[in-house]
Amino acid sequence: MKELIRTGKTVEEAINLALKDFGVPRDMVEVEVLDEGGKGFLGLISKQAIVKVVLKDVIKESAKNFLKQVIDAMKLDITFEIEETEDTIKFNLQGKNVGLLIGRRGETLDALQYLVNVVASKYKGYERYRRIILDAGNYRKRREETLTRLARKLAKKVMETKESIELEPMTPNERRIIHLALQDHPYVETYSEGEEPNRRVIIALK
Repeated sequence: MKELIRTGKTVEEAINLALKDFGVPRDMVEVEVLDEGGKGFLGLISKQAIVKVVLKDVIKESAKNFLKQVIDAMKLDITFEIEETEDTIKFNLQGKNVGLLIGRRGETLDALQYLVNVVASKYKGYERYRRIILDAGNYRKRREETLTRLARKLAKKVMETKESIELEPMTPNERRIIHLALQDHPYVETYSEGEEPNRRVIIALK
């Protein structure tokens, strides 16, 4: 259900009825007034207002609105660009305060990304859900490159010493990068041990 046609005594009443049926705020729809209503023949019969209300991309809009609220509440000078694929919506955050949204080893960025996905998932009944990804100052790309180099360096050390290496605790996303970097390695394997937030990756000989 992407659009509704509703009638009311006024245009605003008709719009509000559609918003109530959709369960979304006003900024997530586009409105086309089909008939403004008003007085009919000789001013004796009132005509109903008629509107067509069409949902925007509610997954993207809800994520964008939430991000704006967070940035405004923190009084940060940050803007963002949006990149879309079939399965993801990526927000690239930029600005002089962007480090505040990254946090230690990306923990703040991961937490914010989780919250944005929670907010956007409320509307997944309206359209196919796409995962929201947040990046800030290309942090994720730089961190992925750093961890991939680290994984390959430690894999070589494991081969030389024949001893397993236990890495420092990492976030789920960082552990995933290590696992992916070495998943096709012919001589070493990776697995995780421990409980969050102290779960670690182990690199061992096969």
